[in-house]
Amino acid sequence: VQLQASGGGLVQAGDSLRLSCTASRGSFSTWRAGWFRQAPGYGREFVAAIASDTYYAGSVKGRFTISRDNTKNTVSLQMNSLKPEDTAVYYCAAALDLQSSADNVDDYDYWGQGTLVTVSS
Repeated sequence: VQLQASGGGLVQAGDSLRLSCTASRGSFSTWRAGWFRQAPGYGREFVAAIASDTYYAGSVKGRFTISRDNTKNTVSLQMNSLKPEDTAVYYCAAALDLQSSADNVDDYDYWGQGTLVTVSS
């Protein structure tokens, strides 16, 4: 399974971006899909996930929205009110085990290549 993330770019603080992730096969409707991010010099951190419920990191709750389109087998991350501290490479991921932890990097089986989001102040 290959995941393809897209939608990153350079924006100003306060702007919005929408990231998308598509899967080469399989179905997001039966997986848990997640978004993680990694800023320079930091480890990969959880951003949001969706299965039967949605989960968000505290730092993005209320600003980011994760959604899933089963007809297109796509997961999206709508990012509003972006801040410079949101600057990172964003990765989409898929977990086969829905009982695993939504915010644990190690509990995801497939990863996309990452898309860079840069927020200028």
